[in-house]
Amino acid sequence: MVNHKCVARVMRGIGLTGLRLRRRYRTTVADPTAVKALDLLGRDFTAQAPNTRYVGDITYLPIADGTFRYLATVMDLCSRCLVGWAIADHMRTELVLDALTAAQRTRGSLAGAVFHSDHGSAIQRSGVRGRLPRGGGDPIHGRRRQLGGQLQDAQNWDSEREARLAVFGWLHR
Repeated sequence: MVNHKCVARVMRGIGLTGLRLRRRYRTTVADPTAVKALDLLGRDFTAQAPNTRYVGDITYLPIADGTFRYLATVMDLCSRCLVGWAIADHMRTELVLDALTAAQRTRGSLAGAVFHSDHGSAIQRSGVRGRLPRGGGDPIHGRRRQLGGQLQDAQNWDSEREARLAVFGWLHR
């Protein structure tokens, strides 16, 4: 078995590049008017106790008809468990709020917890800030990362229902 980094290094050395069959879509669109929140985690993605530090992101799910569904996730950094998620046909604030609400239902309360995300405009908007746990301050941001990369790399699903079932199966395996 050969490591993918070794293959990439050899290919780079002889001038070969891989073929990308589908276009990548940008899901992190920073709101230039929003005030940037501080990175309170200091790039330390660990937690000593559950229900204290969460990370979240939005990724896209391509549907065969050319449309997309968007998946917002919330993960506890202590247990590395997915505690909340939501799927919608938009990347508006409500999508992130739905994922945070699901996390709150799972955990009972998010009071005092810190929520870390990228600089995406759906997460930066005041609607999300107003729903974050008391004592957690503003959402905190770091470098852009993508959760659910395996889902993004999958083929297009034939329908939204098929995409939802695949996501549910992947998230709860």
